[in-house]
Amino acid sequence: MVGRARLRTEGTLIGPPFTITMSDSLSPDQRERYARHLVLPDVGSEGQEKLLSSSILVVGAGGLGSPALMYLAAAGVGRIGIIDNDKVSSSNLQRQIIHDSSSIGSPKVNSASNWISKLNPDIFVEEIEEKLTLENSMKIISGYDVVIDGTDNFESRYLIGDTCEILGKPWIFGSIHRFEGQVSTFNFKGGPNYRDLFPTPPPPELAPNCSEAGVLGILPGIIGTIQATEAIKIILGIGNCLSGELLVIDVLTMDFRKLGFSSDSERERVTSLEKKQEIGFSEIGAKEFSRRRNEGWTPFLLDVRRSHEEQISSIRGTDSRIMHLEIPSRLEELPAQGDIVVYCRSGQRSDAVARFIVDSGMCDGTIYNLLGGINAWSDEVDPDVVKY
Repeated sequence: MVGRARLRTEGTLIGPPFTITMSDSLSPDQRERYARHLVLPDVGSEGQEKLLSSSILVVGAGGLGSPALMYLAAAGVGRIGIIDNDKVSSSNLQRQIIHDSSSIGSPKVNSASNWISKLNPDIFVEEIEEKLTLENSMKIISGYDVVIDGTDNFESRYLIGDTCEILGKPWIFGSIHRFEGQVSTFNFKGGPNYRDLFPTPPPPELAPNCSEAGVLGILPGIIGTIQATEAIKIILGIGNCLSGELLVIDVLTMDFRKLGFSSDSERERVTSLEKKQEIGFSEIGAKEFSRRRNEGWTPFLLDVRRSHEEQISSIRGTDSRIMHLEIPSRLEELPAQGDIVVYCRSGQRSDAVARFIVDSGMCDGTIYNLLGGINAWSDEVDPDVVKY
């Protein structure tokens, strides 16, 4: 079906007439739902069909993933993958708007999928309640057209970037820190990738995430929405993507800047994923730690969170609290002999500290990172310990 239309605003015709092609493959309900797309010259029914037949993977259903998922579903992206192994907590709700109070304690992939099904029941959602790893990234990412990065750590971003480079998949990077956000589109039609902009990751102990640095709740909404926009433009083949450009947004000043960069011709292309060499620290789950301690094990228990976090909740029997950024200058406060268990809120900062302590060579016992941090302790051992 073909119709002709011109747009009006306050009774005034805008622009020349254009043709709207109404495809028979779109149902009446779809034509009504996506009507505002169908009248766009750069989208139309052909573009809407592209969206309906496309697939996008969102890694992380948190602050960035929430708005991205919501707008992708509303736009009619036919198949959306959500990968996240975390559960919803009350501290998420300040910015992770796809979840609500009734979702607390539920897997984020389930909560996000439920929201999408209410908004647009025609969307097929794949719930992947896992962490993206070296072992599964190739298999998972290979099944999608575009990837959106909703993570908050460098390890995951390098993994996404390397996997997409091997598979030839475009992906949209997003980052938030306090009042500033960044967006770029990597590996688009042979364009620059993450390692061209950031060749090597910073030391883990110097890489804060929003749980320790804080973030204005509305900022991930802005950045995640831009990420979704980039993904939709790639699917439709319209506009100019942020390939070779890093968009930097400061919401305090409302300053929007673009920083250009290019592929590093001397960088060796990624052709395979390689495991990092283990550096000697161990990991221990909350239940195992509790069991062993009840059996008489007495490791030094080190809390590496900030002081205000300690006031929220702590694990009984904590021997010392040293903020993770202060560890290098306060190593002498740790015991030179015996085992040490390090914990934080989620296990990320304590992972970095455990690596640093091992590298320092100053402790002859076994260094453990408490997997999942105090939140896992609350889920698995002591529910009276407050999660945040």
